Amino acid sequence: MTELATTDQRVAAEIATEQAHVDKVYAELGKAAARVELVHAEGMARGQTDRRGTGDPREEELAGLFERDALVYSAHRRRASLEHQHEGLVFGRLDLEHAVADEDGSTREVRYVGRLGVRDDDYEPLVVDWRAPAAAPFYRATPVDPQGVLRRRVLRCRGVQVVGVEDDLMVAEAPDDVVVVGDGALLAALTRSRGARMRDIVATIQQHQDEAIRAPARGVTEITGGPGTGKTVVALHRAAYLLYSDRRRFEGGGVLVVGPSAAYTAYIERVLPSLGEDSVVLRSLGDVLGGITATRLDPPAVAATKGSLRIRRLLSRLVREPIPGAPVQLRTFVAGHAIRLDAPDLDRARGQVLRHHHRNAGYDAAVDALAHLAWSQVEHGERDDFVDRFRDSGDVEAFMRQWWRPLDPREVLLWLADEVVVGRLGGLGAADAAGLAASYQEALRLGSWTVADVALVDDLAARLGPVVDLPSEERGFYEIEELDDASQYGVAALRVGADGRAEPPSSASGAGGGQRRSADPLERLLAGRVGETEEYAHVLVDEAQDLSPMQWRMLGRRGRWASWTVVGDLAQASWDDLAEAGQAREEAFGGAPRQAFHMDTNYRNAREIFDLAARLITEHVPDADIPEAVRETGHEPRDLTVRADELPARVAAEVEDLRTQVTGSIAVIAPWSWHERLAGGESGDQVVLVDPLSTKGLEYDATVVVDPDAIVAESPGGVRALYVVLTRAAHRSTILRPVDDPVPSVGGGR
Repeated sequence: MTELATTDQRVAAEIATEQAHVDKVYAELGKAAARVELVHAEGMARGQTDRRGTGDPREEELAGLFERDALVYSAHRRRASLEHQHEGLVFGRLDLEHAVADEDGSTREVRYVGRLGVRDDDYEPLVVDWRAPAAAPFYRATPVDPQGVLRRRVLRCRGVQVVGVEDDLMVAEAPDDVVVVGDGALLAALTRSRGARMRDIVATIQQHQDEAIRAPARGVTEITGGPGTGKTVVALHRAAYLLYSDRRRFEGGGVLVVGPSAAYTAYIERVLPSLGEDSVVLRSLGDVLGGITATRLDPPAVAATKGSLRIRRLLSRLVREPIPGAPVQLRTFVAGHAIRLDAPDLDRARGQVLRHHHRNAGYDAAVDALAHLAWSQVEHGERDDFVDRFRDSGDVEAFMRQWWRPLDPREVLLWLADEVVVGRLGGLGAADAAGLAASYQEALRLGSWTVADVALVDDLAARLGPVVDLPSEERGFYEIEELDDASQYGVAALRVGADGRAEPPSSASGAGGGQRRSADPLERLLAGRVGETEEYAHVLVDEAQDLSPMQWRMLGRRGRWASWTVVGDLAQASWDDLAEAGQAREEAFGGAPRQAFHMDTNYRNAREIFDLAARLITEHVPDADIPEAVRETGHEPRDLTVRADELPARVAAEVEDLRTQVTGSIAVIAPWSWHERLAGGESGDQVVLVDPLSTKGLEYDATVVVDPDAIVAESPGGVRALYVVLTRAAHRSTILRPVDDPVPSVGGGR
């Protein structure tokens, strides 16, 4: 008892020591916040003027406005940084032994590590930024290579309070004045509950992970490893480190982080700000392209058609198609001559222009092509005079505004709702063509895109070129008729606005003149405008094994001059044709040099949970990358059979049972076929109902896996998707298999 009391006193004394330092750091943080407010106030004052008259501002006033904006912007960024870092600012301490004494004759140094650097009034460092070279030993020191470190300490804080410390000793025996507390920082972190946001484990990064984080930025850095190995955490810390190490390049050029789903991006969205970075663009695959956001998923067969490279030939032909409902004949008088250009003439002119121009950039070339075809019917008088008169003709301009109007790539993609169009374009089997057309008929019914559509819209945007505004017309001389009804082409009727672009008829202002939101699905599909392709200095792709070839091409357009960080595990792939995806991936990377890092330790799953998942995947994928789980709970997964009609009630009972065993998040992971029957069982933020594909990259304290056979049948990747599902739980896992006639439970049943 006395020994235990002594230990508790020693730990309390160590916590008190660290609390004193943390208090000092937060005091300096308060001073920094006050300085920020002074900068903000000064900036606002710079923009003030006592001039009450009108007229152009004086030069000194313009300079004041510029200074105001610069100071206010700087103050805003610094304020946001300080606010983000307030929680758990100081998380580490290094006790170092140097070979050479300092000017005071001491060989010892205490160095604190945190989310950003903090100095005192004498400019002495109180906290070293975790990305700085001086902080590297915190992650890289080992007993084999201590790098001068005697003790590495992790501080656990709740708000501004130090609630615990965990030490790792780097030498064979601690000096008499160095106290060692706890069993090690990493395993302490592993026992924490999983919440709704990913925890950044910057304080518990291991040496092999730190090597990947601080690897040179050039080229492609691949981070591989099985479930739970910390690949995502390492990649996100790498993004923060790159911004810190070469801010001018990466902040100026931009860093794009791409994840598999909106649920995933919501899960990790706080990680980078908590590491000191708020200049990263975070996107799911459904919103990489500006102007379109998608969360809906296609059936596996349709997604395979849309994602494969063979769709490129169909899209190439699609952009050469005539606009549905556009006029098929030009009849007019030019310089006293009757001109008639029929459909074959128009097709020939369109093909000629598209050999040399993007469609949205080919308006003038198309006018010239028609002018020369018209001249071939006349060949009287001066050719140049005739061509000029043709170009100036009001009838020709009215025709062109319908026949060659700017095209939104989303509108063009919707032409595929017509099975006749899909069949005419060719390149697909009958079943694939029917499925493709049906998917866009469904889009027109629901008013929403699928995740796979985004890459196709992006491809079409690259082929069509940016949507441009046509010159304003002189409506006093002539009127443009509305387009014919386009419903026969599988889309709702379109009308041409004053700028020559297609717009849904319901987008017009109401009688009161105000813009109203219509329930028209077509209007929702075409809302806004597709953004131009943004290029980045660095692209980070998580769950890279799931990307289709078309999605790789989409990212490749954004990373043509970028360095890359790519995270994945082929055993978890939901895209079947890995060879085709690999080809598109290599094209995206180009000839950039490669470096690879492999993570082989599973920090997430208890050994009992992961062993079950490992047995499943190795049976179907013998060469799967199987990491070593380092933690045991003594609780085997519960694998139970349940009558199908009793399954919803049993799910609810299992969730309630798990509530008594874990304090963190619980996920009910079920195929879509069960969602309607299971919906409504969620409770607050602790329990969520989620589909298998949306669990990619996520983790929970406990999971209830419903109908694993249906998960395999419904999900792209089949058994690989089930492998992902079975590796989401950190501490507890229950599997429920519905049957009509239940058989005795197997494995872990109670």
